[in-house]
Amino acid sequence: MRRLRQSDWSRRMVRETHLTPNDLIWPIFVAGGQYLEEPISSMPGVNRLSIDMVGLAAKEAANLGIPCIALFPYTAPHDRSPDGREALNPDNLVCRAIAEIKARAPGVGVLCDVALDPYTTHGHDGLLENGQILNDPTLEVLVQQALVQVRAGCDIIAPSDMMDGRIGAIRSALEAGGHQNTLIMSYAAKYASAFYGPFRDAIGTKAALSGDKKTYQMDPANADEALREVELDLAEGADMVMVKPGLPYLDILTRVKQRFGAPTFAYQVSGEYAMLKGAIDRGWLDGDRVILENLMSFKRAGADGVLTYFAREAARLLG
Repeated sequence: MRRLRQSDWSRRMVRETHLTPNDLIWPIFVAGGQYLEEPISSMPGVNRLSIDMVGLAAKEAANLGIPCIALFPYTAPHDRSPDGREALNPDNLVCRAIAEIKARAPGVGVLCDVALDPYTTHGHDGLLENGQILNDPTLEVLVQQALVQVRAGCDIIAPSDMMDGRIGAIRSALEAGGHQNTLIMSYAAKYASAFYGPFRDAIGTKAALSGDKKTYQMDPANADEALREVELDLAEGADMVMVKPGLPYLDILTRVKQRFGAPTFAYQVSGEYAMLKGAIDRGWLDGDRVILENLMSFKRAGADGVLTYFAREAARLLG
């Protein structure tokens, strides 16, 4: 076997798995203000960006060959409410950022998260009443949120809320509204993970979150349940599915891809990024090699693409 490994050209010639900038989705946190690049303490190297700076990032993504940007808002405290009504504002941060991206880099796709947690005072993904998340009333709000984002120019609707039936409800509304060509990437297998802490810091919900999300996000101990979730979402009209987090759930990723064959994405979440970046910054790991090796592991496990905060660095290395 070593004969095939003895030269760089021969290793490249027989390589089984390939990683390119086309496999990357770049998540960006959007904040108010102008010329803003606000560091996120728990995610070294990642900043909240004002809308004008999001436009510059979109141009950079286009130049690097990154096909898609995912948007997540840092909503000001005075715009948050128990019912998350700011999610339905056609002039909210996400909608204005979509317009900026389309103006600056029209060839870059835009993925928008559908969930209420960035907009609520309690930090949950749905409507909260007496300590319980209300499934069907939440669906009505999520449908309206998705329509607001699509009308603003969003290309991929990505429901991350984990309410039952949300894919079918959103797909029906998109069809009825004349948006038959809008893609849906479902956060189909989203686990109640301890790896989300830095993300909640980034969108400003970490301190606000009351309780936990275990009643609607998946139990990390379950695998067969993930397949049932994916099957339901595909049947309801999802075009693509996601496994989240990424590295701790490579077994789920592989099973989903092998079982369904649908376009399947992994999310290398904030906690995964923070661990690697912390070790890289301290010189404990070789950054360039570790970034690409981790991303390659998702591809090897069956992912068609990866949402990663290393997207810009990886695209430069692969370019």
